[in-house]
Amino acid sequence: MKHWQETSRVLQLLARLVEQGRSAALATVVHVEGSAYRHPGARMLVDDSGALTGTVSGGCLEADVREIALSVIRDGVPQLLHYDTSDDAAPWGFGLGCYGAVDIFVQRATTPEFLETFRKMMPLLEGDAAFAVSTIVRGPSGLGRSVIVEKNGPPICSTGDANLDRMIAAAASDVLDERVSQIRDLAKHRVFTDVQMPPPSLLVIGAGEDTRPLVDFAKDVGFRVTVVDHRPQYLSASHYPSGTRLVKARADSDPLDLPLGPRAYAIVKTHSLEHDREWVGRLLASDVPYIGVLGSRARIDDVLRELGAEENDRVFGPMGIDLGADGPEQIAVSVVAELLAVVAGREPRHLRARVSAIHAG
Repeated sequence: MKHWQETSRVLQLLARLVEQGRSAALATVVHVEGSAYRHPGARMLVDDSGALTGTVSGGCLEADVREIALSVIRDGVPQLLHYDTSDDAAPWGFGLGCYGAVDIFVQRATTPEFLETFRKMMPLLEGDAAFAVSTIVRGPSGLGRSVIVEKNGPPICSTGDANLDRMIAAAASDVLDERVSQIRDLAKHRVFTDVQMPPPSLLVIGAGEDTRPLVDFAKDVGFRVTVVDHRPQYLSASHYPSGTRLVKARADSDPLDLPLGPRAYAIVKTHSLEHDREWVGRLLASDVPYIGVLGSRARIDDVLRELGAEENDRVFGPMGIDLGADGPEQIAVSVVAELLAVVAGREPRHLRARVSAIHAG
């Protein structure tokens, strides 16, 4: 979910640089072994002044990647970098003690071929459908060129080789099914397929002062946020981050123009028992997998009892992770942490208690 948001931000910045006649390089994590801070698909844009947008590690590799990116801007030759973050003696060994290895592909982001791909990606990032971008990162031809693939659709853009395009599109369709960005070897080419999954929606029902930090944090981690309230004076765009959708509605509004499917999550916090009950009832009739409710356990139990939904495991109330939170900001951290765990299918716990790798499924 964060991946989609970061890609959009990087490409929006690239558009501004292109308008100014400036150059940039894009560094993309394409493969990870062992422990690493970022997943495949993480991106960092380096402009011709050396300014960075995005990250490819936790700060360990950025300086070196920046210097290489500046050289790629100058000479136009893409590079596939390998970093061993544990071994001082290995090539690119940094002795960081992270016990992992990272491959990063660096390419000039202002070539005609890249800009064609960029222009085709932008409208897809405004939509709601998953897609993949497959880029040649090593091989005898087409280095740095990309093919965009929508599920069961024809290849968009080209590597310059129609047969290779068809092979890449078929492989990318399989990768889309797996939903995991990855490297594959195809006809003497190494191809990185970056899966772009649209972010889930978050409905925040009730637009009080305590809604602001909740929306801020949810937007920051990648949710598409809609704030709902029946009081227009509470729905001020100046209170929320850019891109937050504001909807004036009640639970009994019909039609209710809100995302209420399996990739939407909802929080009910109207501070009114009657409105909470109405909204929880409306949401229970939908496919929303998470209905977080603010308030005490006794209050929420009363709501669920009146709705005949005492045993419904989609309702999280009181909502949030048990952090001992106090105040709107800490409660927002607690709630967003719970949302991330639900989206990832994880049971919240201390990472030190986890035996397998942090990012393993």
